[in-house]
Amino acid sequence: MGKIIAIANQKGGVGKTTSCINLAASLVAHNRRVLLVDIDPQGNATMGSGIDKNSLNYSINDVLLDEADIHQALLGTQAGYDLVPANDDLTFAELSLMQMSRKEYRLSHALAKLRCSYDYILIDCPPSVNMLTINAMTAANGIVVPMQCEYYSLEGLTGLVKVIDKLRANLNPKLELIGLLRTMYDARNNLTNDVSEQLFKHFGDKVYQTVIPRNVRLAEAPSFGLPALLYDKRSQGAQAYLELADELLKQQEAAIV
Repeated sequence: MGKIIAIANQKGGVGKTTSCINLAASLVAHNRRVLLVDIDPQGNATMGSGIDKNSLNYSINDVLLDEADIHQALLGTQAGYDLVPANDDLTFAELSLMQMSRKEYRLSHALAKLRCSYDYILIDCPPSVNMLTINAMTAANGIVVPMQCEYYSLEGLTGLVKVIDKLRANLNPKLELIGLLRTMYDARNNLTNDVSEQLFKHFGDKVYQTVIPRNVRLAEAPSFGLPALLYDKRSQGAQAYLELADELLKQQEAAIV
């Protein structure tokens, strides 16, 4: 049964969607069956996967509101992973979800139909803690938090950990923080190194050894609807995500008895 991982951070601009797309492609390169679920109304993971978010027959919005089966929304991508896309229709979904019974479990119920078909299901969350994010975290086994090594990111992480603890206590006892991913990393910056040390001090082996550097190719790739692995395989960004996929697989699959 597939492992469901939410890629989440309530702070925007930290490389969340970039990490989701590139990790998905890198897991495929490691011969894993991967599904990416875009649950962000901005639809950036959809566009970054080469799918026009404005020309969808079905999206995750239709699935959450019981207007389509999740199989109807599935799309293939050039990178080899499957995608459940999103667009700004999701902006209004939260209001509708609030009127539904077991509203926190809508995504979990939908993904239950697909879990046996994939090794990993990655969910790209909105940059806030709302009902969509709660649906993602209720569906997930684990959470990966991409973050920059800056002071405000460290403060925001404290708040996110509290949210995870509350959700584990009230909605999803299996939920755990499985990894902190340092993005836009510049080892020449003293603040970067100081924050990185604080992360290891407080979170230990939850901090991935792999770091994602600032990289022009990573920034360019989404405009071509491609992960960096297909845009420029030799780039530092593409290689870093391949290393992250290898580290995540060793972490997750070593735990399987």
